[in-house]
Amino acid sequence: MRTILVVGGGPAAHRVTASLARAIDAGATATDPLRVVVVSEEPRLPYDRVALTSALGADVDLTLGDTALWERPDVDLLTGERVVAIDPAARTVTTDLQVLAYDELVLATGSSAARLPIPGAEHSHVYRSLDDIEALVATTADLRARLGRAPQAVVIGGGLLGLEAAAGLDALGCRSTLLQRADWLMNAQVDQGGGEALGRLVDAKGLLTITGADTRALHADADGHPTGVELGSGHVLPADIVVTAIGVRPRDELAAAAGLPLGPRGGVVIDATCATGTDHVWAIGEVACFEGQCVGLVAPANAMADVVADRLTGGTSTFGGFDTAAKLKLAGVDVASFGDAFATTPGALEVVYADPARGLYQKLVVADDGVTLLGGVLVGDAAAYSSLRPLVGTALPADAAAFLSVAGGEGMPETDLPDDAVLCSCNNVSAGTVRDAVLGVDGPACHDLAALKACTRAGTSCGSCVPLVKKTLDRTMAAAGLEVSSTLCEHVAMSRAQLFEGVRALDLHSFDEVMARFGHGLGCDVCKPTIASILATLHEDYLLDQGRGALQDTNDRALANMQKDGTYSVVPRIPAGEITPEGLVVIAEVARDYGLYTKITGAQRIDLFGARLDQLPDIWKRLVDAGFESGHAYGKSLRTVKSCVGSTWCRYGVQDSVAMAIRLELRYRGLRSPHKLKFGVSGCGRECAEAQGKDVGLIASDKGWNLWVGGNGGAQPRHAQLLAQDLDDEALVGAIDRYLMYYIRTADRLQRTARWMDDLEGGIDHVHAVVMEDSLGIGAELEAAMERHVEHYRDEWAATLEDPDRLRRFRSFVNAPIEPDDGPSYVTERGQRRPATAAERAGDLGPGVTPWTPSDPAPVLLGIPQVR
Repeated sequence: MRTILVVGGGPAAHRVTASLARAIDAGATATDPLRVVVVSEEPRLPYDRVALTSALGADVDLTLGDTALWERPDVDLLTGERVVAIDPAARTVTTDLQVLAYDELVLATGSSAARLPIPGAEHSHVYRSLDDIEALVATTADLRARLGRAPQAVVIGGGLLGLEAAAGLDALGCRSTLLQRADWLMNAQVDQGGGEALGRLVDAKGLLTITGADTRALHADADGHPTGVELGSGHVLPADIVVTAIGVRPRDELAAAAGLPLGPRGGVVIDATCATGTDHVWAIGEVACFEGQCVGLVAPANAMADVVADRLTGGTSTFGGFDTAAKLKLAGVDVASFGDAFATTPGALEVVYADPARGLYQKLVVADDGVTLLGGVLVGDAAAYSSLRPLVGTALPADAAAFLSVAGGEGMPETDLPDDAVLCSCNNVSAGTVRDAVLGVDGPACHDLAALKACTRAGTSCGSCVPLVKKTLDRTMAAAGLEVSSTLCEHVAMSRAQLFEGVRALDLHSFDEVMARFGHGLGCDVCKPTIASILATLHEDYLLDQGRGALQDTNDRALANMQKDGTYSVVPRIPAGEITPEGLVVIAEVARDYGLYTKITGAQRIDLFGARLDQLPDIWKRLVDAGFESGHAYGKSLRTVKSCVGSTWCRYGVQDSVAMAIRLELRYRGLRSPHKLKFGVSGCGRECAEAQGKDVGLIASDKGWNLWVGGNGGAQPRHAQLLAQDLDDEALVGAIDRYLMYYIRTADRLQRTARWMDDLEGGIDHVHAVVMEDSLGIGAELEAAMERHVEHYRDEWAATLEDPDRLRRFRSFVNAPIEPDDGPSYVTERGQRRPATAAERAGDLGPGVTPWTPSDPAPVLLGIPQVR
């Protein structure tokens, strides 16, 4: 029996052990039995270092994988035992307790936290292990008791770990200041534009950030308690606790003493097989130096572990290099970086959308052919990360801009990943492997997310790929004619309809309450906005209060639609398109004063384009004072009720379509739903309002109203279906109340009314029975729910303007650029401002096109900083 000795007890050691165990179970060692011995100096089972921050202030179990691994007869785990020497010639290792022999040695010693070579460095904490976390928790608790105030914390290092440490200390009740030596945060992962946007997001969370900060010394009192951090400028920042998070250094001291070759910056040199060059000695994870680099990320450590396990069981796998993609795990701050994020590939092109004041920056890097994805940076909204990362090196299925301009929205291009695309990079699982597992190509079919994760290991590490794994699961099953699970996501094992009923029945009011009762974990891009929508439907609370803003999609958080140039549109509600001359004057003056592009849309609304985030409160103050309110162009809610002229003016009209459209728009405004809703009201059978292409459509007859439902326009138009005929006004409104509330309670997330009715057993007949015949006995309940919405509705912009705390999310910053230095961002054409093309920014202005010159009006002071 061969003995595989693994030195180290971290994620890499766990992975190589688990991979060897899988190989043993698969019969790969039937003729050559293995025994795996793991020696760990920590007194606990291997745990997830990536999730360390979650252990601050919470009792969480970070143990990796199934603990049954360590109970196997062919696996021994020695905890609390430190290896002090290696003898490659004798094939032994010496611990502080014994001498162990091996046939193959795997070094998985990881890395240690680096400290600054400055006076007083010994007085700082590091952020590397659970022991470090426990020390921080104890120290902050002691400081709060001793000082009688919130401790002042200083974190040195503005990378991934530093940001997480600062946020963690803030959660423990400290006032945190983050020092970054570079000119922007996360400079190793994101470019300057992304770093500056990230800085604004971090500032908005109350974390003070100082960039370009060179730390000279740490000061402490006679008892060794920190008192301050001295900067290169000589200024001393007060500090009660200091955490150093400037990176890691490979734990290569054992290898060095044994004479193994080391890299130029440390680490044990390995080749593509993860062999060290010394017979029977391998290295994986952060201690391994491949092509001159050591990288402290999960994905390459897992890949190395799998290569070694395969090689030790007769395989021929090789390590393909480092995947340095990263996603920040800081609550409320979305940051992702992947592939060639800095566009170093010759001929690389960058597609960028940015809103500096909002903290939004999105960039895709493509090859010179304009379609091959090379990498990207996503700050402020990283919803596109899971879909884009597997496509690196392949041609995008749509224009690159489409992935950014709608990131996190309903229009994300639908893509079927090629089989060789890596869907889960942490575990190197391809889309083809996932599809094969769903279909049971090489074993039992996996028809739910839990089974699929257990079978393929996709989504079992950092978890960022889980939404895409679920999407691939559902689409593969649908294509095979199998019933698709309605489970919302990995965190909520219920359908949206079931979750809605649970939240309603228990009268839950917050995301935390919902997750405590019906879910687990911290949530994801699927369940967060879904729960936010459900809470907004059931309760009259302000949309963005009490932490709900972090759950919302991009546009909801800004109460406005973001446009392709990073500005926002302003859409006042104009029910049925009816507007007074005075109202038109106000809109015209706002558009003129702020230089906004003005467009009358197909939905009978006036859209104003080009407003900066910090201008939105000033603009809406003028509109609200004039009697306007939000048109909800940004929400999954009622957009508009389109109307013809009707019997008021038209000689063909048989009913007052304008009055009915106004009544419906005012009744259902702000109603949050699984998807956006559009209505139409036609005053006669000539159908000038195109009501049969709307979610709810009314066509007048001389006997009343004909009610059509389930029509959709857009890219996949659907004709509505007739639900009822010849209804009077009151019967009509009651029927619409029931129809909408039944849809809201039972539809899936992001499901339009047409698809919802398709999925209902019985289709339109079932809807008719529920709505018109009250077959389920819930008609009065549905109508009462709608009455509560009508009674408690409050315009979101009016509520925002009344509260200085709510206005702070729209504040501007001194360094928020308005115009770039290399040319105009906007031009004037046909008398209006519009975004400039690349050629126009370079000075190539066509006939009738001139540079646009901003001329802001005097700001309306609303209790928030206004910087011009």
